Amino acid sequence: MSRRSSRSSTMDQGEFILECKAAYLSMFDSIKEKIESQDSLLEALQQTGRNPSVKVLKKYWTNDTDELSFDDFVDICRKEPVTTSDDLMKAFRKIDINGDGYISLEELHKILTSKGEKKSKSEVKTMIDEVDENRDGRLDYKEEPVLRYSEFCKMVMSTTEESKKMQRKMMERKEKKKKQEIERRVGTPSGSRKSSLLSIDDLPRPSPRVKKDKSRQSSVSRSHKLDEPKNLREWTHTKSKGSFFMEDGSLICHQYDFNLPDDSKIWITMQPQKASRGMDSNPVDTSVFILRDRPDEDGNLLVAFTEHRDGRGKYGVSCDLSAGKYYIMPYTTGCRFKSRKSESEKEAKLVSQDKGGKYVITKAFRKVLEDIFDYSDLDGNGFMSRKEFNLFNIRTSGEEVADEEWQVVEDRIDLEDGEITKAGFLQLNELEAEDSEGDTEDLWTTLVSMGYNKQLIMDQACPFQLDVYTEDCDDAELDVVRVDSYPTYPGDLSFDDIISKSFIKHGEISRVKGMKDLCMYTYKNDGWASLVLDNKSHTRVRVELDCSRSENVISNHDSLQRTLRVDPGSTLIAYHLMPEDEDRDWQVKCTETIR
Repeated sequence: MSRRSSRSSTMDQGEFILECKAAYLSMFDSIKEKIESQDSLLEALQQTGRNPSVKVLKKYWTNDTDELSFDDFVDICRKEPVTTSDDLMKAFRKIDINGDGYISLEELHKILTSKGEKKSKSEVKTMIDEVDENRDGRLDYKEEPVLRYSEFCKMVMSTTEESKKMQRKMMERKEKKKKQEIERRVGTPSGSRKSSLLSIDDLPRPSPRVKKDKSRQSSVSRSHKLDEPKNLREWTHTKSKGSFFMEDGSLICHQYDFNLPDDSKIWITMQPQKASRGMDSNPVDTSVFILRDRPDEDGNLLVAFTEHRDGRGKYGVSCDLSAGKYYIMPYTTGCRFKSRKSESEKEAKLVSQDKGGKYVITKAFRKVLEDIFDYSDLDGNGFMSRKEFNLFNIRTSGEEVADEEWQVVEDRIDLEDGEITKAGFLQLNELEAEDSEGDTEDLWTTLVSMGYNKQLIMDQACPFQLDVYTEDCDDAELDVVRVDSYPTYPGDLSFDDIISKSFIKHGEISRVKGMKDLCMYTYKNDGWASLVLDNKSHTRVRVELDCSRSENVISNHDSLQRTLRVDPGSTLIAYHLMPEDEDRDWQVKCTETIR
């Protein structure tokens, strides 16, 4: 008899559903809530002691799956066997990566964070210590292979059983609280008799899994790992560079129109580009939001946004788009990218005089100008077109390049096919230094506008690379239209309004004590967490948020404690938080107080 058939024969149907329900309620407040991602499905199955492979997950979460119900979850649990000690035995025999005959902490941590319930290094060390009798941090299975593995597998299975017991207790508390709430509303006193944990509503009913409505595209795309399409080389690729700039505490960035003549599946990635002299610690988070040019029938502008990334800081999203016009809006939380606190009094030298008395730019300044040219060469063809030079000029002087000004450029430097070369760009700056007789005020205006400080270090700008791939459309157009703050969209919606609604839709809700109509939503993706306040009342509310108990986090604000005023009928992004050290575990903890 297979383990699968044995499973259904040895467990009572009611007990089986209760086990599924307890696991489900360890993640959700109600079994009426839906599983909305492949990651959530994996986590829910892990709560039941199952460790499905990627192949198994894809069987139940296909490209057309949008959500799964509790009934679907029960059906999957019925079909897929629980992980047994034999399964663990086979898996652990493969842990010895370096072939030295021992299982080290590093090796074990790798396997326990690639499959099954995720564990920290400290948790793995505790597990090793309990079975590693000689305390050398290694499990020797050459001498006693069965005993060592048996002991360790028993411990893992025991941990799973303890987790299930805890889930059952949590379910009982939730059901008790739910019952008391119902009795409070209808005025019926609680009896002493214990009610059943299994109701008729918990029993599975045949219902088709919900599929994506690709034609409407009314909901935000939820790809759950940065896994590029296998045939991506066959897709049409368009790309552009861009930058974020911090100006007077506000975010300014390159923004794009995206014209799609035909319906197509798209793949978009975005990642920061490291400056030769700039921020060089953890990468600035650079996500992208895709907006329609007009609301759909449900009033939604947002189509999709990047939530998942790889280890190099590249964020990506895949979705299906109907033919039409879209806006592609870059975004960063600002956790690693903030206004400069102060400016050093020491100033780098930009200009010097040669032996003949001619003013020339210094070697350090020349290197920075070469970088600026590369960032401003948005299509990456090695030249700066008039449009690219115009965007550069708007950023550095606030003015467009008029025809007579472009004529001066053409007269003073040699162009190649009507575009400025890097040598020509350097020549323009040397001519400016010479024309001003060594006065560097205008040169510094350019540098400050491009995000550099007095030591020629880029600390108020973050260059990025944007790549757009289309599977079924060969002539899609990605066009840079501005370098500015975010505009107002149809319906007088700000960009913050749009992303707040998205974070609310995909975040976890918690009601703020003392306010019936004030909620806080916690949204979390691969890179950061966002806290959004939603005030549905008719009065302005003052809320004090305290996130100081969070572990290993930095935020987009200077302090983890702040008081906010939330206008009636409005939403407000209170915090963005992300790990300060991405190699360590991090946790968001926040308390709210009405003032």
